[in-house]
Amino acid sequence: MREKLGADFGRLWSAYAISTYGTWLAFGAFPLIAVRVLDSSAFAVSLLEAAGLAVAALVAIPLGPWVEHRPKRPVMIATDLVRFVALASVPVAYALGLLSYGQLLLVAVVSGSAGIAFGAASGAYLKHLVPGDRLLVANGRFEGTAWVATAVGPPLGGALVGLLGPVVTVTADALSYLLSALAVRRIRGGDVATPRAGGVRGADLLAGWRFVRHEPVLRRLFLNSVLVGALITATVPLLAVLLLGEYGFPAWQYGLAFGLPALGGFVGARLSPRLVRRFGRHRVMTASGWLRSVFPLGLAFLRPGVGGLVTVIVVEALLIVCMGVFNPLLATERLRRAPPDRTARVLAAWSVGSRLTQATLTVGWGVLAALVGPLAAITVSGVLLLATPLLLPRTARPVPVSSGGPGRPAVRWPGRAAGHARASGHPDGGPR
Repeated sequence: MREKLGADFGRLWSAYAISTYGTWLAFGAFPLIAVRVLDSSAFAVSLLEAAGLAVAALVAIPLGPWVEHRPKRPVMIATDLVRFVALASVPVAYALGLLSYGQLLLVAVVSGSAGIAFGAASGAYLKHLVPGDRLLVANGRFEGTAWVATAVGPPLGGALVGLLGPVVTVTADALSYLLSALAVRRIRGGDVATPRAGGVRGADLLAGWRFVRHEPVLRRLFLNSVLVGALITATVPLLAVLLLGEYGFPAWQYGLAFGLPALGGFVGARLSPRLVRRFGRHRVMTASGWLRSVFPLGLAFLRPGVGGLVTVIVVEALLIVCMGVFNPLLATERLRRAPPDRTARVLAAWSVGSRLTQATLTVGWGVLAALVGPLAAITVSGVLLLATPLLLPRTARPVPVSSGGPGRPAVRWPGRAAGHARASGHPDGGPR
């Protein structure tokens, strides 16, 4: 983790840290505003979460090929400004007494779609900026930053909400996009794009998924990561209902149960390159992939009281350490195997598939919890997770040697005196 990756990567990383802390500072802000300011029902709050994910993913489908054929830093700064304007509209409307549920839904869709486009552009740009043999170290630094922000942001955001009101964290999140965009303007490196005459063709919309489907390792990693992420995400609202409702945990204990274990992600991200050097990439990915699918079943033993709190903290800590090890390897493998002229489309397709699956399973597990109860639904998710490692790559296949598709070499564009854009979402399409 002490390896030097250059001043431009440092600027990219600093900008990412700013916006990531802004995002986690505002974690849960929209549901809170919907309930406390707009008096929305539980169904409306669930719809805000699921519809925001699903509609943003559908809107973002044509953005992958659009991003692929443009210099990446202007795309990143444009999507950052879009998210700044969208989020800043919430405190403005609140101050004027004009805030509505429809506006929250629209902001969720706009910022989500821009986030997918940003993730595709920043992943492709990271691959251009950092040599291939250092991508794991770079992704480990992003991963560690994300987990520390996950641990620190929500408790701090909760304190700010208590002191200054429910929209203050949304304001901070909006400003984080603006500040990170300004930070990345200091990057002096070049840019990367795949030129092509004409507009986006219909066939290009599915090019990212077609590449993933035909690349054996990426296909297995895609199916594994999408299912694991969706099964874990689907239980988050159920855990909130179980712990805060049925078991009567105080809010500070609930925050502690999910904030403290997030530090394990930082530990895992720091361990990931060291484990790879000692045991090899494929063995570490396989082991951490299996372990992250085993530990969630421990939540089936949740009970009220101190024992239940300890159970959540231990299970979540073990899970997140494994995720901290696995996620940088996944991000690195994805970037290494995607040719330069298809990287943005692969990352966009990955994000769209992940969000649609998460939205679908979140709704499905809500229905299941209504039928059998939250704890039983969480247990079903844990049992299904045990089968997901079967989708992991079985052998360490070599990375195909390719600098672009047939007749489509990657083209690097000369940088400008004051570069454009930055990385506020995880460069591989991660938490943003």
